[in-house]
Amino acid sequence: MEQHNLDLTRLPKHIALIMDGNGRWAKQQGLMRVRGHEKGAKAVRQTVEACAELGIQNLTLYAFSTENWKRPKIEVETLMRLLVSSLRKELKTLQDNNISLKAVGALDLLPKSTLAELNEVIKATENNTHMNLTLALSYGSREELLYVFKKVASEVNNGRLAIDDINDDTIHKHLYTHFLPDVDLLIRTSGEQRISNFLLWQIAYAELYFTEVLWPDFRREHLVQALQNFQDRERRFGKTSEQL
Repeated sequence: MEQHNLDLTRLPKHIALIMDGNGRWAKQQGLMRVRGHEKGAKAVRQTVEACAELGIQNLTLYAFSTENWKRPKIEVETLMRLLVSSLRKELKTLQDNNISLKAVGALDLLPKSTLAELNEVIKATENNTHMNLTLALSYGSREELLYVFKKVASEVNNGRLAIDDINDDTIHKHLYTHFLPDVDLLIRTSGEQRISNFLLWQIAYAELYFTEVLWPDFRREHLVQALQNFQDRERRFGKTSEQL
């Protein structure tokens, strides 16, 4: 893979990706929406492999939101079937690239067959160490934060935690993504410039990158462009340029 003058010592440790535009891609091609999702699955493979080759440690994909359950039943069922078939097909890719699969969200809402397949792949790859690939499934950040706040409130009520001891670390350790560092780079495809209830706590200091490219057309070169843009930015975390 050509690396286009990237500084491999300054890569983001955690990339989050909102994979948007499958439906619009299909419409432009005169196809059913499901064809866009199928094409999008191929973009996932290329992106995952590219991240692994570059040395990205953590990649989180917004695969299915809590709001997506409101879509037409046939589309939801198709997405679930596609997820299962993709997991089966991509297990070898994950193993070959030493990638550990994880999942976050209200996973109990997934169909039993989908959840069983997901857990199989998670178990099969749990000892892989090169990269964490995390799927956000049936995920909504507000729901996640409500869960965290309720857990913290319960610990306070039970006397296990003092209010004055609540800090950023307290919240972080209760997040679904507690095993991941905060997001450094958030990429959204298709030209939309919204966060869409994705990792609201975790992207507090993330660099945001929006591209017009529809997700099924997203390729390695587009990922590299996003990384080049990331490396061109000055991340100050509240400080001045002179302090850095």
